[in-house]
Amino acid sequence: MNKELVLEKTKQFVKERLEGEGSGHDWWHIVRVYNNAADIAKQTKEADCFIVELGALLHDIADHKFGYTDDDRRRIISDFLGELEVSKEIIEAVVYIANNISFKSGTNKHILSTIEAKIVQDADRLDAIGAMGIGRAFTYGGYVNRPMYNPSFNNDTISHFYEKLLLLKDLMNTEIGAQKAQRRHDIMVEFLNHFYAEWNGEV
Repeated sequence: MNKELVLEKTKQFVKERLEGEGSGHDWWHIVRVYNNAADIAKQTKEADCFIVELGALLHDIADHKFGYTDDDRRRIISDFLGELEVSKEIIEAVVYIANNISFKSGTNKHILSTIEAKIVQDADRLDAIGAMGIGRAFTYGGYVNRPMYNPSFNNDTISHFYEKLLLLKDLMNTEIGAQKAQRRHDIMVEFLNHFYAEWNGEV
């Protein structure tokens, strides 16, 4: 098995599958998660970098956000990687990542059992916070026709920061991920302070 060839074909497969995706879970989200995951994996001795990279690339394929089930995702990923002659053990590790790292509105209480899954989950969560997270939050808000901010109710994009984004720094699995998350968290806090000041005409 040529790992570099598998990664290149996987990138092409994912890019084609996510073409035109407009909710913030597009190809460039995958690229950023891949870059973060690869960086953390390189600094984590026990991690299998190949599994981490494949897991990062495929983590949003056939996602429940798009109406798919875990079984759908398992079948699509297994069929694709099987055609590339990836071993069953690696396929199972990648499917495990894709099926278990999602935040799922805070309802996912599954404790990840592999360091590779923990790394990809950290990388995915990192892209949900900081400057990228701010941009993606408003992109998704527009995608679902959600107001930017309404002080009278909590179904707006600003509320999403308190429901999810500001919680993520304390949910990281790795020390490196936690360090990155703290810096990105501070950016969001600063943004919210500026947002309210501007909303109230204070600046």
